[in-house]
Amino acid sequence: MGGNEILLNVAGGVALLLWGSRMVRTGFQRAYGADLRGIIRAGTDNRVVAALAGLGVTALLQSSTATALMVAGFAAGGLIATAPALAVMLGADVGTTLVVQVLSFDLGWLSPLLMLAGVIAFLSGRRTRQRDLGRAAIGLGLLLLALKLILAAGAPLREVESLRGVFLALVQEPLLALLMAALLTWLAHSSLALVLLVMSLVASGAMPLALSFVLVLGANLGAAVPPLVSTLGQPPEGHRVALGNALFRVAGCLMALPMVTWLAHLVAAIEAEPVRQIANFHSAFNLCLLFVFLPFTGLMARVCSRLLPLAPSGGHAARPRYLDLSTLDEPSVALSAAAREALRIGDTVESMFGQSLEVLRSNDRKLRTSIQDMDDVVDSLYAEVKRFLIDASKRELDEVQSRRNAEILGFTTNLEHVGDIIDNNLMDLAAKKIKRKLNFSRQGMAEIEALHQHVHEAMRLCFSVFMSGDAAMARRLVAGKAEFRRRVEEAAASHLDRLRSQRPEAFETSALHLDVLRDLKRIHSHLVATAYPILEQTGELRSTRLREMRGE
Repeated sequence: MGGNEILLNVAGGVALLLWGSRMVRTGFQRAYGADLRGIIRAGTDNRVVAALAGLGVTALLQSSTATALMVAGFAAGGLIATAPALAVMLGADVGTTLVVQVLSFDLGWLSPLLMLAGVIAFLSGRRTRQRDLGRAAIGLGLLLLALKLILAAGAPLREVESLRGVFLALVQEPLLALLMAALLTWLAHSSLALVLLVMSLVASGAMPLALSFVLVLGANLGAAVPPLVSTLGQPPEGHRVALGNALFRVAGCLMALPMVTWLAHLVAAIEAEPVRQIANFHSAFNLCLLFVFLPFTGLMARVCSRLLPLAPSGGHAARPRYLDLSTLDEPSVALSAAAREALRIGDTVESMFGQSLEVLRSNDRKLRTSIQDMDDVVDSLYAEVKRFLIDASKRELDEVQSRRNAEILGFTTNLEHVGDIIDNNLMDLAAKKIKRKLNFSRQGMAEIEALHQHVHEAMRLCFSVFMSGDAAMARRLVAGKAEFRRRVEEAAASHLDRLRSQRPEAFETSALHLDVLRDLKRIHSHLVATAYPILEQTGELRSTRLREMRGE
């Protein structure tokens, strides 16, 4: 077998290892995601309980990254403080080692049994949870199969002199080896995969045992990078958890690296089997992190608070409350969270719209500025929801979930347009009115108020249609469009009558008045658009509004 073929087989085994790990994680997340999040939230009363909660959840998910994103989401939403969140992460780091301990034994014979049981459960399962557990069983079977493939493919690597030379050189450069392993772990988004790969290469005789311990340290360091990167867009409270966890791991690696040879001798005294030594070293390192740093989670929380201070108070409203990245592998939960965040956007837009009438009525400059600030909040929340929905669409969504994803995106897009109309159009008109010290006629203002009230009612109906998906309410919303158009035309005709009567205030505010009517009509149209996807599903929406052409 040529060198290229050997490396290709090893790479294929690693790919299968990563895929199996992902199937186990997503299977358990979908089956018990809500329960696991409940365990973490309930286990934050003290540091020890929090660490145990993190250990148990990560032992099931096989991913400290998944746990980190879950905890960061809680912290960003104000559901957990930074100190207990860091305790959860210290426990999570130990939880990843339990899987390595189990897989360090020769369990290859279980692979076909797990895959057979998983396929049967997945194909015959009528309940979603049974199918998800079947997926997890298939993933575990693939993990064991991948280890066998890597072990078999890696055996010939013992004879590749160039590779042995690289490994021996890395033994002499432990810092370089540690950084290389951290980089590979970050790229793979799995410390479990790298540790299992190292175990397989050592078992096949392709890699010296001395190098494996340094690579395990690098895998632990690299595991802190994915949550650090993934939480960059989150509020400081969420990002602090990932930062504190990374600082703990950096400190642990810096302390352990000079002593790695001595630590290796201690591990060898426990068990002589090389693969078991690697598993024990991995567990011992993370247990040491837990026992050494658990008393200092409060101190680390204060350090992270200084490094990542809160944004100015005005920025709090612009931060999402319900978007939790850890729910992305559970589409129904993720879409529910996105819908709740969409309604937050709706509440802000409704507040903007309600206050816009007062600005037009009273020329209140301060209130106009407040509305413009609220539009910044709408824009920020819309960007976060859109990014979240795009990430969700990359997961395995069924037809109903894909449709709901599109509905939420369409709803928030229309709300963002409404916010822009209020900010860029209505408030600009208000600014002109204030600058020129103009006032609408009493009759004209009454017409604007009546139309504004009509749009406000349509907005509330729009929100109900979005949440319920009720076809009857959707029909009411669309039917109101023709009535509103008629009212706008009547208001415009009434304004023209006042112009003919040569009322001074009508002449002064004519352009502003007609522009307000136009903008209210545009806002109403965006709100009505929420009903279209629902009526399209029920077959009640015509493909065109044009009348059929009669033959000449």
